[in-house]
Amino acid sequence: MNELQQGYNLVGLSQGNMVARGLIEFCDGAPPVRILSQLYFNNSFSLYVKNFISIGGPNAGVAACTGGPWCAGAGGVGIYSDYVQAHYAPSGYTKLPNDIAGYLKGCRYLPKLNNEIPNATNPIYKQRFTSLKNLVLIMFENDNVINPKESSWFGFYQDGTYSQILPPQQTNLYLEDTFGLQTLDKAGKVKFIKLPGIHLGMDIQEMQQYVAPYLIDGPPKNKAAAQVVH
Repeated sequence: MNELQQGYNLVGLSQGNMVARGLIEFCDGAPPVRILSQLYFNNSFSLYVKNFISIGGPNAGVAACTGGPWCAGAGGVGIYSDYVQAHYAPSGYTKLPNDIAGYLKGCRYLPKLNNEIPNATNPIYKQRFTSLKNLVLIMFENDNVINPKESSWFGFYQDGTYSQILPPQQTNLYLEDTFGLQTLDKAGKVKFIKLPGIHLGMDIQEMQQYVAPYLIDGPPKNKAAAQVVH
């Protein structure tokens, strides 16, 4: 699309963040990778994502099956079984803290997205993700869907327990920089925003303050949108 030749911005809502991040990491042309035809034509970048705004996303996973009647059946069959993984979307980002081995082996989507499968990491995913100009992570204080809510910031339970939640900077994802979160953070490109309310409970004023500034070209003019909010 000609309209997107200079790059575009993505906004992810809830599990839509899984799709958005997949576009950034897995798809050719999503990051700013130069291609010969464009170099020959106008020396510009191919289609790429500039800013990614993640609103209430299960970015580090969810620690329990959610979604009503499906969960009872999924729990009985096994959340990491081939059948559940193929038929129940949230199973693809369910990360049981007491079964990390099962998660890495059987969960089909999130381990690949977070580039954390032993002996199967792909440096291209990290290269693409770190091409972002800004990563905006919005967490809701009383989120009633994402468990733990800190997953929206890439925080998560300590492996092996449901009693301790690690902030993003203390997780293996960050410390090992598997997909580039630490790289972006140290470059000052990650914005951690915490809002009151339940899952996706943003009002118009909050959207104008924390989302809209990243949908226009140039640095955010709104100082609140450009700073870390805890």
